[in-house]
Amino acid sequence: MDKLIGLKVGGVPEHFNLPWRLAIEEGAFTSIGLKLHWADMGGGTGQMIRGLETGSLDVAILLTEGITKAVLQGLNAKIIQVYVTTPLHWGIHVPFKSNILKMEDLKGKTFAISREGSGSHLMSFVKADQEGWDTTQLNFNVIGDVYGGLWALEHNEAQAFLWEKYTTFPFCEQEKCRYIDEVTTPWPCFVIAVRNEIYDEYQNKLKQMCSIVNNKALSVKNDEDTIEVISWRYNLRSDQVAKWLSETEWNYKGIEYPLAFEQTIQYLLKLNLLAPEEAEDWRTKLF
Repeated sequence: MDKLIGLKVGGVPEHFNLPWRLAIEEGAFTSIGLKLHWADMGGGTGQMIRGLETGSLDVAILLTEGITKAVLQGLNAKIIQVYVTTPLHWGIHVPFKSNILKMEDLKGKTFAISREGSGSHLMSFVKADQEGWDTTQLNFNVIGDVYGGLWALEHNEAQAFLWEKYTTFPFCEQEKCRYIDEVTTPWPCFVIAVRNEIYDEYQNKLKQMCSIVNNKALSVKNDEDTIEVISWRYNLRSDQVAKWLSETEWNYKGIEYPLAFEQTIQYLLKLNLLAPEEAEDWRTKLF
């Protein structure tokens, strides 16, 4: 048998990526000549963008808005597929003991973000824009990951922190933060991206890789044991998992979603997070 091609794959250590974890554990990729090495990326999309940039990651499963911005601003990577077709539900969290009760109480306050260009960063802009705030006046504190965000809230280093609401639900129960509102992405939330040199060398194998993941996602969606498996693996309450699973769809058939990226780019332009010249010829740059 030919030697397997090793690729380093990164994604958030969250329930969205169970199809990847199961497929790797089951050895599903060896049939197409790939050996995937998974890395949990607690720092989210910002951390994965750095990984693609430095070559410490070959493939990343990351947020649509973050990777779109990074590629259009020169990151040497391509988006090969939309992975999760439904929006992400970002919970807006505040210090548990604070008197902050609603979004308008956060005007002028500091938002904890995992990294520059991360989802927690970009979605703070989206929510502020929806509230009609001047987005140039937003204040940020870079905290690394969800635990850094909780620490920042507890120590008043930030007064707000956006993160996927089902992941943070246990922390709300533990009174480490308080959920006051949410914002959903106006586009499919996760995509699969690869470094250009990996794309150029293994394009066909990458297509097959996506197909394996999509099929595994379909079985995860339909398997009656999924709620129990996710609850156990990710330390989430089964009623929360059931709600999340009912709201979530993966890209089972590998369909293309060009309009989703157009919408993402329009938002990035509106918020001055992307310059008009960077958005030119975006289809050629992204895919």
